[in-house]
Amino acid sequence: MEKIKLDLSNLDRAFPDDFTEEQIAAAKTVFLKELSLSAHKFYQGKIQTVPKAGVFGFNWFNVYYTPGVSKISTDIRDGNDSSFELSNRGNLVAVVSDSTRVLGDGDCTPPGGLGVMEGKAFLMKYLGGVDAVPLCIDSRDIAGKNDPYKIIEFVKMVQHSFGAVNLEDISQPNCFKVLDVLREECDIPVWHDDAQGTASVTLAGLINALKLAGKKIGGVRIVLLGAGASNTTIARLIAADGGDLEKMVIFDSRGSLNKGRADIEADTRYNRKWELCQTTNKDQIITIEEAMKGADVLIALSTPGPDTVKKEWIASMAEKAIVFTCANPIPEIYPYAAKEAGAFIVATGRGDFPNQVNNSIGFPGILKGALLVRAKKITDNMAIAAAHSLADYAEKRGINPENIVPTMDEADVFPIEAADVAVQAIKDGVARIKLTWQEAYDKAKADIEYSRNLTDSLMKNGFIKQPEESMLQQALARALERIK
Repeated sequence: MEKIKLDLSNLDRAFPDDFTEEQIAAAKTVFLKELSLSAHKFYQGKIQTVPKAGVFGFNWFNVYYTPGVSKISTDIRDGNDSSFELSNRGNLVAVVSDSTRVLGDGDCTPPGGLGVMEGKAFLMKYLGGVDAVPLCIDSRDIAGKNDPYKIIEFVKMVQHSFGAVNLEDISQPNCFKVLDVLREECDIPVWHDDAQGTASVTLAGLINALKLAGKKIGGVRIVLLGAGASNTTIARLIAADGGDLEKMVIFDSRGSLNKGRADIEADTRYNRKWELCQTTNKDQIITIEEAMKGADVLIALSTPGPDTVKKEWIASMAEKAIVFTCANPIPEIYPYAAKEAGAFIVATGRGDFPNQVNNSIGFPGILKGALLVRAKKITDNMAIAAAHSLADYAEKRGINPENIVPTMDEADVFPIEAADVAVQAIKDGVARIKLTWQEAYDKAKADIEYSRNLTDSLMKNGFIKQPEESMLQQALARALERIK
């Protein structure tokens, strides 16, 4: 057992030597939660507003504000698109949530989502060179019911201050309605990261996992456990990229999606799910046990584990089975257990296990690419382009069963992804301006380097303070006490 380091590089070795793999996995989860609480209290959040214009003398206030700023107002009035270059709008994202489905914790009340939304903003800035503002809103009507139209109206009202909107942690079925309406009725990209972001990165991981397994996307049988925003979009993107919907079987909390699901057919809020009932599961399989027999791929985004997915299910899968168990904060089955059951490749949504299939390597680059060309929307083609960009990047630097996608510390993946997305936006006819791939890459790379250097400078000069070592040791002690 080692004393834990500030960079957490020895996390697996910071627990007692006699701990089993299951105990270590559980202890890491508790430790990271305890340390997160301490760090958030220490910093009082993760983001702040910093000016990017210089103050070179008193009269510069008259340039940035009145009377000089009047020229900016009238120019934007006469041509609204100039707001993208005369203000920070062109590099600014609103992270909007009603906090009704925060990670695996459900409805956390409107302010309960702030930690996650600030986290999205933090990653956008550091990884993608994008500014972002967390906006946690109350979507309840006078009867206390969450109303999707309140979110829709809010986003339509604030869209003129932003270059894009990232929807996050909105419960189903409201998330389907909100995205479908806003994608068509807003003049800027509205992106649901739980759906499109997770789907894009999952597709990237699947592309490389299938390469290693020697299988083709059109020929594999896929089981999807969970039928929320993530997995329904994953099914759509896989199909758009060559997968066979008829070979997919999707499960929600009531069983498989199939043509006999009258409960889904009767509820118009679930139109997306009813479409999948009609197009997937050709053999009308009912049980998860039956579906898993001989399946090539399991993609689970359902109830946090570690016992949601059973070892015997994985043991019944085809040779060189691919298992993505991506519930947060605890995967449906721990990777070591899935491997013991015979899985060839295992991925989760967590960075402390191999193969983190998490939208954190997707949305910073995807949103940056959309912003670079001032896109009006993010198409499915753009999400698929991002998936192939991630997969190609990983393959070029080398992939293996324990390393199928890039990680957040591979800085150059983000400007490459941004450039690939920007070019696809131009091809799809949703870009306001045109850039070459190289121009998009150079701009994204410069902005990302600026953001990272800014953070590094703030740390070096003491404006971002370093936590005391005791914070880590105390969090570790609390974690060990809790799992005894």
